[in-house]
Amino acid sequence: MRTVTESQLSRVLAGLTGVPRIVAGGNYASPFRLLAVADASIAEFRLVMLNAQPGIPDREGVTHETSFVGPGMRGGARLRYFPCRLSLVPHLLRQRLAPDVVLLHTAPPAGGALSLGVEVNVLPAAIEAVRARGGLVIAQANPAMPVTYGDAQIPVEAVDYVVECDEPLPTHAPTAPDATCGAIGAKVAALVPPHATLQLGIGAIPDATLDALLDRRGLRIWSEMFSDGALALEKAGALDPSTPITASFCFGSAQLYDWIDNNPRIRMLRTEKTNDPGTIAAHPALMSINSALQVDLFAQANASRVGGRTHSGFGGQTDFIVGAMHSPSGHAIIALRSWHPKADVSAVVPLLTGPVTSFQHSYIVTEQGTAQIWGRDCVEQAQQILDHAAHPSARDDLRTAGRRLGLPLR
Repeated sequence: MRTVTESQLSRVLAGLTGVPRIVAGGNYASPFRLLAVADASIAEFRLVMLNAQPGIPDREGVTHETSFVGPGMRGGARLRYFPCRLSLVPHLLRQRLAPDVVLLHTAPPAGGALSLGVEVNVLPAAIEAVRARGGLVIAQANPAMPVTYGDAQIPVEAVDYVVECDEPLPTHAPTAPDATCGAIGAKVAALVPPHATLQLGIGAIPDATLDALLDRRGLRIWSEMFSDGALALEKAGALDPSTPITASFCFGSAQLYDWIDNNPRIRMLRTEKTNDPGTIAAHPALMSINSALQVDLFAQANASRVGGRTHSGFGGQTDFIVGAMHSPSGHAIIALRSWHPKADVSAVVPLLTGPVTSFQHSYIVTEQGTAQIWGRDCVEQAQQILDHAAHPSARDDLRTAGRRLGLPLR
């Protein structure tokens, strides 16, 4: 490992040939300094990131490649979307999307290692893939990055160059759940059994669900990610103190980053471990709680497409739904508003018109109620969704459309 200046690194990157593929950390751990150097040094390259945030290189000559579209890539003219469950993205990096360069955002080296901090995710797989090709691994070492353990620890020998920086990490400020999200969160929390293991995403509905669980005890977290809701559970004494909080990445407030820094309670693992359905299934009472943009009368969920374009992607939803359904006493829950207030349309539709993100859930929950899905035949499922999840103003049209689809709805 060699510490270099940005100008020295620029000369290294300018010497790359062809159209290199660069894999960089995403979410809220993007190595923006390194990306800026690459952008200024390489005329044409391919950039692979998951949930890329605004501020990444975006110009002619830069092709975006991803399996989870973030706001920094969404709607881009040079976007290549690769549909893929998150647990399988490491296979993509070893095969179809093999990298030439990997850019990391780490804590400064200590004890012969650098910590990936808040973003482990697919980066260990990317490092292995680029090493197998003789490519470069470059780290942006930042004392503001929390030190985390598990697969977050990268030996210094795995890194070619380090650029030092000192700047605050981007934060994600949670918004207070409104009354609708609060009602949904309370209904979801009512389905969570004692001593359950939780997987939740980010957003107002997961936050409202966690708010409704603060008085529980003995809960565990095994998730692809967590945010400030996990800290709130910890402060409330709701989490099992003997079980580590396990995830692959996290983002949230400065208080969250302070909490996880050098905290042995936090175990950050690579995606192949956190999102492996078999490993997920080994956790008893694994409750997978995810959201969607739409659900239909066949209990299929769309969590990735809006208006004919990819809004996000599969992410880990399919991994955790499969794992949860095989977990002893586990369940998969889709929670969403019954009506989209901005678009002024029902979130429950007769039949999805685009790709399906997930299906065969246990429950679909809206502020209207809880539709019981698992173990019902297709007509019973549709009736449950109509009666308990759909907005009252949409039910007549859904009933008529459902009958046309062969569902004899009451």
